[in-house]
Amino acid sequence: MSNATEQQEREFLAEVKEKLTLAIKRIDDAVRQFSDELREKKQYIHEHQSGMDEADMVAADQSINRMAFTGGAAVARKHKLLKLGQSPYFGRIDFINRDNERSIVYIGIYAFADQGQRTNLIYDWRAPISSMFYDFELGEASYPTPSGIVHGNIALKRQYKIRDGHLEFMIENDVNIHDDVLQKELANSSDDKMKNIVATIQRDQNAVIRNETASVMVIQGVAGSGKTSIALHRIAFLLYRFRDTIAAKDILIISPNKVFADYISNVLPELGEEHIPEMGMDELARDLLEKKYKFQTFFEQVSTLLDGKDLAFIERIRFKSSADFLSKLNQYLLYIENNYFRVSQLQVGQTLVPASFIREKFMAYHRAPILKRFPLVVKDVQSYVSLKTGQKLSGQQKTKIWEAIPRMFTFNNVLDLYTDFYRWLGKPELFKIDHRLIVEYADVFALIYFRIRLEGLTTYNHVKHLLVDEMQDYTPVHYAVLSRLFLCRKTILGDVSQTVNPYSASSAEMIEGVFPQADVIRLYRSYRSTLEITAFAQRIIPNPNIIPMERHGQEPTVTRYNNSNQELEAINQLITTFQESQNRSLGIICKTTRQAADTYDALKAPGVHLLTSESADFEEGVIVTTAHLAKGLEFDEVIVPFASADTYRTEADKQMLYIACTRAMHLLRVTYSGELTEFLSA
Repeated sequence: MSNATEQQEREFLAEVKEKLTLAIKRIDDAVRQFSDELREKKQYIHEHQSGMDEADMVAADQSINRMAFTGGAAVARKHKLLKLGQSPYFGRIDFINRDNERSIVYIGIYAFADQGQRTNLIYDWRAPISSMFYDFELGEASYPTPSGIVHGNIALKRQYKIRDGHLEFMIENDVNIHDDVLQKELANSSDDKMKNIVATIQRDQNAVIRNETASVMVIQGVAGSGKTSIALHRIAFLLYRFRDTIAAKDILIISPNKVFADYISNVLPELGEEHIPEMGMDELARDLLEKKYKFQTFFEQVSTLLDGKDLAFIERIRFKSSADFLSKLNQYLLYIENNYFRVSQLQVGQTLVPASFIREKFMAYHRAPILKRFPLVVKDVQSYVSLKTGQKLSGQQKTKIWEAIPRMFTFNNVLDLYTDFYRWLGKPELFKIDHRLIVEYADVFALIYFRIRLEGLTTYNHVKHLLVDEMQDYTPVHYAVLSRLFLCRKTILGDVSQTVNPYSASSAEMIEGVFPQADVIRLYRSYRSTLEITAFAQRIIPNPNIIPMERHGQEPTVTRYNNSNQELEAINQLITTFQESQNRSLGIICKTTRQAADTYDALKAPGVHLLTSESADFEEGVIVTTAHLAKGLEFDEVIVPFASADTYRTEADKQMLYIACTRAMHLLRVTYSGELTEFLSA
């Protein structure tokens, strides 16, 4: 067996690093050559351009572009090799096939081949043969190839931790070795960016990542289950697997906010992929409404809910977040199609156009959006009149038809029709628009849905895969819009327990109603928090299915202070203690934006950052923010201040408290003055 002992493994690592160094030197030489040739080519063109015709110039430009592209690809390859030099591989399996041939497979983030011997030294973690590392222990194993499944046995399985080119440890045994390495990784401090998890992908996660067939995948994962990371690794896998037909620019991520987008921005580049375009749901809405309407953002909706309890506001949100609401919208659209086109015969000169002809043409275009049918019907009426008279129509006759046909429809404006929908429903009070014409967030995507159905909107045909995070914050109407705009494959993920608005939460089952073809995956194992923190959060919102990682730490503390000033003094002390520790991130997670801003102003401690809805970056150190904005993030330590009965009392408040507590990896402290919230008093 090759490299049987740890010493032999260290020698092999040194050999791999040496070959990586040589490969980097070859790239440097090639880039220098490209650079010299490029400079010479440009100099030649500069000196001879007066004697070059257009064809020569085009050929010269193409040659320069090819050289620049080749040089750029070489530089990108060098970056990968430099990264491999830091940690060339993290796993190894020895696979013996049915013909008794032994393959030694070292697995890393990227592939690396020995050009001299034309052999693979390192396999990409996404390669088919690498899947066995995640899916099998010692014994029988198999992996897919284009020509069929290859069967055999795994005779050896090892996992390595290589940092800065040095082997820190090597684990080898006949049980699931991922657990030991996973425990070591989870015990580490968090970074200011989400990390890749290629060395610790679990079997259930690997099945999600490598699923090639699902047209829509819905991932319902508990807090800390790694669902966002899994989804990003799935994107990396699909880019590798279908690299001839899909590129990074063909994918779109809909993320909850700019800070979260920044937090996850490192994962795909770490895996060797380019930056993926991303946008928020509010950005998408502005784009789709073409700035015709001002509207309340989702963040503003949640802030309004947390600042006060307007029962009518809650009722409007609750109704418009239901599957029944979407059904009623569809019923109304069918109703107006059959009843609002009030056709009458049309006199054009001496010609009478029958009402039946006009209606027949209108209904014949049933595939076209309703308000887009009128120009089509107008052309048919013009042709009818021209055929009857045997003459071309005059400008006056054309104008008469153009004006008459749209007037036969009761309304010709999307907002008027949307307002009429509530009259038709018998509940006009459910639509509120203030004097500034600001639309409530609960109406935004319903309005967009009306625009699509009534006017038509261009689909995002360039997007070949859509990733939607925090799925629980979007309603059936959101998903009805997405299904019509994005005709591509989709990965949709979230956790119904982490909704920031309990009156508009979507479950995996509800989303499945919009996408009946969806593969629904449920992830119950939580990796982020210690067993003690997970148990504490379970007291707030119990989930009998959650499977915590067997990683222990300090018990969360709940500490009462005499008043808020004393509480803030204690938090300042906790910040000092944190800054003297090895931990790298502390989240002070408040309920509301105002509370977070007041806390930040009161603390005045050096190195403390306030994270708001306007923030674009996630930074290490001490961050004061809200549960709404902290969703999806994680911190080594978390302080949840002001956890009194006055602060956390409603259903929405309970959700915020749960989200805040589940951000903690290693240490959770809850502080309050007055009476403790009932959500923790048990």
